[in-house]
Amino acid sequence: MQLYSFFRSGTSHRLRIALKLKGLAPDYIPVDLRMDEQTESAYKAVNPQGLVPALALDSGETLIQSPAIIEWLEERYPTPALLPQNPEARAHVRALAAIVGCDVHPINNRRILQTLRQQFGADEAAVNAWCASWITAGFDAIEALLAQDKARGDFCFGNAPSMADVYLIPQAESARRFGVDLARWPLISAVDRACSALPAFAQAAPLAQPDASQ
Repeated sequence: MQLYSFFRSGTSHRLRIALKLKGLAPDYIPVDLRMDEQTESAYKAVNPQGLVPALALDSGETLIQSPAIIEWLEERYPTPALLPQNPEARAHVRALAAIVGCDVHPINNRRILQTLRQQFGADEAAVNAWCASWITAGFDAIEALLAQDKARGDFCFGNAPSMADVYLIPQAESARRFGVDLARWPLISAVDRACSALPAFAQAAPLAQPDASQ
C-alpha cells in the first residue's frame, strides 16, 4: 500500500492513526499542500478531487476520503476494533467522530482558510478566531457527551482507542496550532494525554512524518 499524505493535514493525520492502530505501514508519499502539489496533474491522476489523504492498494485500486478509508480499514482489518460491538455504542462512537469530521474540520480546513484570506481579506487574527469558534462549539459538545458517559474509561469510549479518538486527536493538535487552550475541556485533555502515550498516536503525529522537516 501507498499512503499519499501531508504531515499537517488533519484528515491525513486521522488516517495515519487508524493505520498505525491496525498495525499497517504503507509506503509514505508526501503531497506538499504548501506548494499546491495536490492540484497538479500527477496527483489528480491519483485522486481527481485533489485532496489528501489517498490510499493506493496493492490491488491497483485507490481509496479516497478519510471516513471511507477508515471504515474500509475497520471492515478489512477488524482487529483491533475501532468500533464497539453494540449497535447503539457504535452509533455513539460514530457520532463523536462526526462532530469533528462533519462539523468542525470541514469549515476549518486549508481551502476554507485560504478563501477567508484571499477573497474576504481576513488577517491571521481573524482566521484564528474563526477556527477557534468552531473548535470550541464542537469540543463543548464532545466534552458534554464524555461527561454523560458514566462508564467512560481513559479514551472517548471505554479503555481502548476507538474511531472517536482517531478523529479527536488530530483536531486537538489543530486546536493547539490555532491557539485554542485545551484546558477548557478537562475530559478531552485527559483523552489527549492517554492517546499521546500510545506508540500508534506518537508515530502518526505530524512532526513524526518524513515531510515535516522539508
